[in-house]
This record gives sequence, C-alpha cells and structure tokens, in this order.
Amino acid sequence: MDYLLVRDMIYGLPPVYRYAVKTILILFLASAVIRVGAGVIDRLFAVKFKKISVDESRMRTLAGLLKSILRYTVYFIAIVVLLETFGVKTTSIITAAGIGGLAIGFGAQSLVKDVISGFFIIFEDYFQIGDYIEAAGVSGIVEEMGLRTTKLRDFGGQLHIIPNGEITRVTNHSRGNLRAMVNVRVAYEEDLDRVLKVLEEVAGEIRRKRKDIVEGPTVLGVSDLGPTEAVITIWAKTLPMQQWSVERELRKAIKERFDREGIEIPYPKMVVVDKTRQEEAKS
Repeated sequence: MDYLLVRDMIYGLPPVYRYAVKTILILFLASAVIRVGAGVIDRLFAVKFKKISVDESRMRTLAGLLKSILRYTVYFIAIVVLLETFGVKTTSIITAAGIGGLAIGFGAQSLVKDVISGFFIIFEDYFQIGDYIEAAGVSGIVEEMGLRTTKLRDFGGQLHIIPNGEITRVTNHSRGNLRAMVNVRVAYEEDLDRVLKVLEEVAGEIRRKRKDIVEGPTVLGVSDLGPTEAVITIWAKTLPMQQWSVERELRKAIKERFDREGIEIPYPKMVVVDKTRQEEAKS
C-alpha cells in the first residue's frame, strides 16, 4: 500500500515535478547500489587477502578496477532508465552501444585478455614480487606485476615484459623447500667405502654450517658408472632460492677435502705414442 500511495502521489504531480522526483529517485537508487557494491567488494577483498600475503597496492588496484566496472555499469543503466522516463526510445541507443562495444571488443581483444588474466594471476596468488618463476618461455625474478603485464628480470640482467594473456603456465621456484643436488665423480681406482665416509663428513660439516638447509645433505650412494669414473649423488632440501648456493658450497668443500685426502677426481687424459722411438728401441 505504501508503494501504491507513493506512486499515486508522484503521478498526481504536475509533469515537471513528476520528472524531477523520478530523476532524484533513480539517481538515489544508482548511488545506493554503487555504495553497497563497493562495500561488498571491500569486504570480499579483506576476507580473501587476510589468508594470503599480497602486496597492498595490488589489492587496491583490483578493488578499484571492480569498483570502476560497477560504477560505469550502474551509470549506464541509470541513464537508459532516465531517458525512458523522459519518453526517449533507447532501443536504437542500446543497439548502437552494443555494436560499438562489439567493435571495441574485437579491436581490444588482446588487451581485455591481458587484463582478465592479470586479475586472476593476482587474485589467485600464482606468484608475488620477488619470486623466481618460469613463464611464457622465460625465467627470472618477478620485478613488477600489473593488470596488463608482468616484468621478469633474469640472472643476465635482461628485463622481460610479458603480457599476462601469454602466461598460460607458471612454474614458481619460490614456494616450498627446493632440492640441491651434487654429483661427485671419483676414479675407479679409489676405495669407494673411504670416499663415501669422507663425503658423509663433508655433508655433516655443511649441515652444521648452513642454517638454510632444511634436510640433509644426504649421501645417496653410487648413482651411475661412467666411462672412467663412479658417480656419487648428494641430495639436500633448502629454503627457496638457496639451493644453488648450497650446491656451490658443497662442491667447493668436497674439492678441498679430496685434495687433502688424496682422492682423485678423474679428468680426460691423452697418451701420446711415439712410434719412431718404439721402432728405434726395437732395432
């Protein structure tokens, strides 16, 4: 009854006042929808990003993007309703807007794809700034993330700018513990039991020295037999991005210990046979 009473009151006003009241009501409702929608977006982002560590600026970027989409959508609908209220036929306007939007969509297809992909990359927390990743055929440290592009800096110093739409698969090397593995080659003439004992001692020294080793180093034993050497594998788990440093230190410590113990690391050798001297010696 209240609704009917308000409607009758509005339609009982002169046309000028009636249009003014309708305009105020439409604008008020549009403003209310925008405020409520913005609040919902803020609450959703607050709940989502409490659980994962995400840069605050990226969170604001995503929230601002969604609010902009909501605002322009509500404004468009409000304008169409206002025009209908004033007796303007909006069918042709909507048709033209649809054709124009379709043309813009085809023209900006890759841009829209990049933005949508960037939104999900950030929202789903595939990687963060500072992570070492492989994506779109290149690898490097994530230096900057945006809704359209991601920037990777590789170990050579080159900066790779990748459209987010091209990131279809990501390998993140900075999540969880990573493997460090060293293959040690020793000559067949060496006593393998002695070599394994020496390697266990070196592994223990490195384990006590390095705080970034989570598990190991463990001497797995003989993993391969080469043309001139036996291959012994040492394995460890490290904190993210520390696996290469642990591998380098293991190799250095093993080489120094082998030198002190007189254990030979095989290397290519060439034997030169002088046939002339052999024939002279026979004669």
